[in-house]
Amino acid sequence: MVIMSNYRIEMVARFWKYHKEVFRNRPEIFERPDMQDGRPPVFLRHSAEHNVLMAPDISKDDRNRLLNEIPIEERHRWFRSMSSSQAIALSVFGNLKIYGCLNLLNELHDEQGRPIFGDEAISPNNFRMEYKVDSLGEPRPTSLDALSTGKHLVAIECKLMETDVGGCFRPNLKKSNPKHERDFCDGTYTLQRGRTTRCSLTVIGVEYWSHIPRVFKWTADADLAPCTLRANYQLVRNLLAVSIPSDAVPTGVGHVVLLYDERNPAFQEGGKGHIAYEETRNALHEPERLKKCSWQQIARLMREEMRLPWLADQLEDKYGI
Repeated sequence: MVIMSNYRIEMVARFWKYHKEVFRNRPEIFERPDMQDGRPPVFLRHSAEHNVLMAPDISKDDRNRLLNEIPIEERHRWFRSMSSSQAIALSVFGNLKIYGCLNLLNELHDEQGRPIFGDEAISPNNFRMEYKVDSLGEPRPTSLDALSTGKHLVAIECKLMETDVGGCFRPNLKKSNPKHERDFCDGTYTLQRGRTTRCSLTVIGVEYWSHIPRVFKWTADADLAPCTLRANYQLVRNLLAVSIPSDAVPTGVGHVVLLYDERNPAFQEGGKGHIAYEETRNALHEPERLKKCSWQQIARLMREEMRLPWLADQLEDKYGI
C-alpha cells in the first residue's frame, strides 16, 4: 500500500508539473487551478479536450477526427482528470489511427515472440474505440476500450493509475442504493438473499454464467467462494464479449490485451491487477486469448520506428512514459 501511495504521489506531482509548464496561463480551464489534497489536475467540462495529446500543428479537421474517436457521450466521468486511462487511450490510439500509424501495433510481441495484437493487420478501417457489444444480456452493453475487428477480434482494456483490473460492483453496493436489497452480493457465487440463482446479475438477465464454462475452466453449477468474478470481472467481461457471436462481433473469435503502466505496482508481481490477470489467464481453456502490453512498450516502439515523435515526446512530458 505504501508503494502504491508513492507511485500515485509521483504521478500526481508529474501532472501538476505538466500543468504548470503547459497551462501556466490557463487557470480558467481547470476545476482547481492550484494543487490541493493530493488530487491530479482536472479540466472543466468545457475544456476536456485539453486532456488529449495533439500535434502542435494539428488541423481543425484532424482535431475533430481525433476527438470524435470517443464522442462526448461515451467519455467516462473522470475523462477530464489527467489520471484518466481513457484520455491516454484516446491520445495514443486516436492519433495512431488518424495519422495512419496503427500498423505499428502489429510489431509488438509477447514473451513467447507472438504478436500481441494478433496476426491480422490493424488498420483505421477495422479499429474502433468505446465499442459496444450487446451479446451478454446486459442492461448497459459492455463498452470495450478499443476493438480491432476482422476474422480475429482484439479487444483492448486500458489501465493507467488504477489499483486493479476492475472488480464486480455488486459487493460494493451501498445500503443507501435503492437496489441494494435486490442486487447486493457478498462476493461469493452462492445462493443468497432469497435468490434462486447464484449470481445477482443473472437475476436481471445478464448471461455471463451461461457462457463462462465454454470459455473458462470454471463451473457454473457449484458454489464458489470467493466468486471468480469478484476481482476479475472486467477481464472476464471483455473475454466473453469477444467470444460470443453477435451482430457487433459476428465471428466470436478473439482475444483481449490488458494495457497497463509498467510502474504501477498493481500490475507488477503480487499486485491486484497482476494477480487478476494471472488468475483469469490460467482459467481460460485457451490461455493465449489473454495477453498484456504496457504503454511503455508502445512508446518505445514509436521512438524506435520514428512514428509520431511529437506524441512520444508528449507522452514523456505528461506521463513519464
